[in-house]
Amino acid sequence: MKDNYYDILGVSFFATFYEIKSKYRELSLQFHPDKIKTSLSEVMMKKINEAYDVLSNPEKRRQYDRESTFENS
Repeated sequence: MKDNYYDILGVSFFATFYEIKSKYRELSLQFHPDKIKTSLSEVMMKKINEAYDVLSNPEKRRQYDRESTFENS
């Protein structure tokens, strides 16, 4: 099962770019591997970065939303 990028960042489906960016920065500070030296923080940062990469790019976000919609139907 594919990760839900909205859940990873803790934002709604209707979140704006600025809400996504703000939440990304907050989570990056919280889970940064230099701050917390655990394997969990490294895994979380990879997921957070992947989610931000998709949701912050309008074209990738549209594609992700389209794919997610078809998977859930």
